[in-house]
Amino acid sequence: MAATHIHWAQFLLALLIIELTPGPNMGWLAALALAEGRRAGLFACTGIAIGLMLNALAAAFGLASLINLHPEWLRALRWGGVAMMAWLALAAWRDARLSDTQTLVARTPWRHLGAGLLVNLLNPKAAVFFLLVVPEFLDGPHPTITQSVAMAMASVGIATLVHLGLVLGAGRAHDWLTDPRRMRMLRRAMAVMIAAVALWMLAEALRA
Repeated sequence: MAATHIHWAQFLLALLIIELTPGPNMGWLAALALAEGRRAGLFACTGIAIGLMLNALAAAFGLASLINLHPEWLRALRWGGVAMMAWLALAAWRDARLSDTQTLVARTPWRHLGAGLLVNLLNPKAAVFFLLVVPEFLDGPHPTITQSVAMAMASVGIATLVHLGLVLGAGRAHDWLTDPRRMRMLRRAMAVMIAAVALWMLAEALRA
């Protein structure tokens, strides 16, 4: 049996284009870093990276094939992601009532890490990516476990670099927003943005 060859240059370029396309993670991270600052965004990035890695590795080790056999699992994951985003929107709206920015920022970073982790564990994107996109960059049979893990790590690495750039830029803008009234308005805007992401994910789930 011929060995599988991976077109790495094309694969990495496709990954970059996909990650630069606005999605749930980018919308949430931008809103979070603007409202709560760089530290909160970095904690969220860490959670997202862990969730993406676990999801990508699961897909590389066969989850994508299982989801192909059991489409109801994919639907369950999509609806779980919608519920998680809706909960984040409600939490952001509730936090907008807090006037002490320092107290809010100090007590929530680990919550953001956990939210990033859960949102991406409930995101079927990795499984769908390995099922539909990865084969386009292969010459030969299925990739080996080593190749699958390498492709998963490349995917997570590029996603994390894009997310870090977004958080650092939005965090810099946050530093200019020191007035409590503006911060309350920004947190409410963050809640609306996250709710919009939840609605977007809901539309995707209904179309699936």
